Amino acid sequence: MRGLLFAFLGGAFITLQGVANSRISQGIGTWQAATLTQLTGFVTALLIVMVMRQGKWRQFKEVKPLYLTGGALAAVIIFGNVTAIHLTGVTLTSSVLLVAQLLMTFLIDINGWFGVAKQKMRLPQFIGIMMMVASVIILRY
Repeated sequence: MRGLLFAFLGGAFITLQGVANSRISQGIGTWQAATLTQLTGFVTALLIVMVMRQGKWRQFKEVKPLYLTGGALAAVIIFGNVTAIHLTGVTLTSSVLLVAQLLMTFLIDINGWFGVAKQKMRLPQFIGIMMMVASVIILRY
């Protein structure tokens, strides 16, 4: 249950962050908004790590270099999200973002990428994905 709560909060905060970044970017530019967001996110995470003192910094060297690109991906995510909100609005952007996330996680699961255990997808999963794609089409038109 806690996992679902955290997923819900994460989704809600992604939307709030996208709207806030969109507003910031109108004043200073999209890449500047991404920079500011990344900086404030870094400072916040650093403060939390310092307060919680649960860091395992010794294992840092064991992290595969590919996985260290997460921050760089976040900058591209912010840019794409902000630009999409400007062009299509918050609702359609969030809907397409969810479908893209679902499709990517589907590919990761069925192929076992990034060390994830392979999952078999059945008809209900395909129907669910198609329903989400249909919902985006309905929202658009």
